[in-house]
Amino acid sequence: DAACGPAAGCGLAGSTMFPLLHCAQRMFTSQTEGELKVTQILKDKFPGATAIQVTDISGGCGAMYEIRIESEEFKEKRTVQQHQMVNQALKEEIKGMHGLRIFTSVPKH
Repeated sequence: DAACGPAAGCGLAGSTMFPLLHCAQRMFTSQTEGELKVTQILKDKFPGATAIQVTDISGGCGAMYEIRIESEEFKEKRTVQQHQMVNQALKEEIKGMHGLRIFTSVPKH
């Protein structure tokens, strides 16, 4: 498209969106297969978790996930250590992803 080519100054910026264009839009009422799989792995690795939320933020592709997990296991650990625990739990799944957005917390009593 000549209106948005390199001469228009938006060649590279525009092209970063193309890998995700093949992803079909999905209904947000049900979890994707990838979300269910990641959720189950986290439930297994963090059996004491009081909340686990996994959201595919790549339009259903499984390329990028936002993970929110609340667990006593994070108590007295620095944020970076908490995130390392989540990354370790998902080390095999991460190989096929572009990235994760991780939010961890300890339950408030």
